[in-house]
Amino acid sequence: MVFERAVVTGGAGFLGTHVCAELLRRGSRVVCVDDFRTSSPGNVRELLDNQRFELREADVTSPFEVPGTVDLVLHLACPASPVDYLRMPIGTLRAGAFGTLHALDLAMRTNARVVVASTSEVYGDPLEHPQRETYWGNVNPIGPRSVYDEAKRFGEALAAAYRREHGTRTGIVRIFNTYGPGMRPDDGRMIPTFFRQALAGEPLTVHGTGGQTRSLCYVDDLVRGLLAMARSDEPGPVNLGNPEEVTVLEVAERVIGVTGSGSGVRHVAPMTDDPHRRCPDIALATRILGWRPEVPLRDGLRAMAVRSARPLVG
Repeated sequence: MVFERAVVTGGAGFLGTHVCAELLRRGSRVVCVDDFRTSSPGNVRELLDNQRFELREADVTSPFEVPGTVDLVLHLACPASPVDYLRMPIGTLRAGAFGTLHALDLAMRTNARVVVASTSEVYGDPLEHPQRETYWGNVNPIGPRSVYDEAKRFGEALAAAYRREHGTRTGIVRIFNTYGPGMRPDDGRMIPTFFRQALAGEPLTVHGTGGQTRSLCYVDDLVRGLLAMARSDEPGPVNLGNPEEVTVLEVAERVIGVTGSGSGVRHVAPMTDDPHRRCPDIALATRILGWRPEVPLRDGLRAMAVRSARPLVG
């Protein structure tokens, strides 16, 4: 199934640029909407020569228009790294609330399928492991990380309400940790931070003991999952992530290995409300979407080491 014209909010961000490129490769016309608060127009410079690509600067927390036919809205716009959402907490909440509202309004006006990108952070520091979509989470609603967690939880509630009240063809995906080429070195998330430190010969900073676990999905796999969700009429939420669970310390050691760095590891204070374990149950995505990740962590890290010589900016 080829979407004739897709709107990607946050399309100049890390995930958004990969999504826009893949939609173009599949033959869609793509409208990239971004306000460049955490990205840059330069991130999509390689797409600008494509006649099927259109770049629109707009803040989705205000009403925005995309004239013409639209048959898919992918709502990715929201600060996603700790550096960004801790720097702009209210802006993050506005993106989750008003940004999602306006993306849903666009989909409702155009009768488009809309996929709202939520996050594994809605599970908080989970008491259920691995996390299934039926789990309601263990989230601190007023902690420093809550601005991102609750923004996404509210976005999910909006999407579900639009489907019930207006019949909008909504879908919700809960994205677990995603990595790949093009992440900003100063992104603040674990993988780009480890790469930046390893390539600079600095110690890799591991919060706490490093025994906390994550599941890391390579961006190409994640994009396949997003577009599989878009092609379905599944309302979700649906987990998208890699069920290969690894410790943070193991990730640090693997990054040192693939970069050939002489760096060591330096343990620093744990982060507030940092989840102890994080791993998706992807049975629903496998059954409904026919999707599961294909790129092992070792291969993804090697690819990132080779291809991340020119990171995104912003």
